[in-house]
Amino acid sequence: MAQAPAGPVGPQSNGPEATPPLAPASAVVHPTLRLGRLGGRLWQVVVGGAAVVVLLAICGLGTAAVLLERQSTTDPQSPPATQPDTARTEAPAQADLDSRDTDPLPLTAKEVFPGRQLVVADGQPAYQVLRTHSSASCAVAATDEIADLLVRLGCNQVVRGTVRAPDGAHLATAGLFNLTDRTTAERVRERIREMLQQGQGRFLALEAGDETEVLTSSAARVAWQVRGHYIAYCLVVRADGQQVGADDPEAKQVLHDLIKLHLDQGVLERRADGDLVQPNPESTGSRRPGPSSSNDD
Repeated sequence: MAQAPAGPVGPQSNGPEATPPLAPASAVVHPTLRLGRLGGRLWQVVVGGAAVVVLLAICGLGTAAVLLERQSTTDPQSPPATQPDTARTEAPAQADLDSRDTDPLPLTAKEVFPGRQLVVADGQPAYQVLRTHSSASCAVAATDEIADLLVRLGCNQVVRGTVRAPDGAHLATAGLFNLTDRTTAERVRERIREMLQQGQGRFLALEAGDETEVLTSSAARVAWQVRGHYIAYCLVVRADGQQVGADDPEAKQVLHDLIKLHLDQGVLERRADGDLVQPNPESTGSRRPGPSSSNDD
């Protein structure tokens, strides 16, 4: 993924591309012999039986194993498998993420944020997922000219979620914008940097209750990057409402964890590999779980 240079903007700032602070039985059939007339056909039965013996001798344990497997999978006493909350695509196949034409399946909130706890790497503490939201209107996640730009250039979906960092001191909203193709996504990425620097719009956070209003009232650090026809973005604030410093190591870690490790190397990598998780038909819209190139400001 190509990375774009960092640049200052309003009260928000980025990780990958950042700006300064801104305000989802068949049964085994056994062959049967019908002897009928025993006369002249008896030799046929004998020869046929010998052929079967020879065939089994040639096939050996391999044939027996196949029969055993078929019998075990068709056991009439086996209880039906329960349907999980999520279903994987039947035939995983690698997807080309460079265009919506070759990657037509929409994102889902369950795919991007599958549970209440988000672990971005083995051995690391979990982020607490406070709320998730999916919309066909990309304008709900941005303001002013940035919102207009996303709509004008074909963004047809945004999936985002709000999390609390493991340190408890930072809150963040992260998500994915679904553009038409990689070229368009890169164009939007560059225009977003310019617009943020000129105060012509900003990303909008997703509030998740009384303790998260700070997401929309405090200056934030913002980051965004491109992979295929997606723009991954994240904004992070301090939970105490204080301004996030340009060198705040925890804020930088949150941006890296959510954009690079989770959205890029996690969600989009699985999608590229064809390993998709889709929700059951009942799961839609916003939920509050009990609880490339890049731009960095």
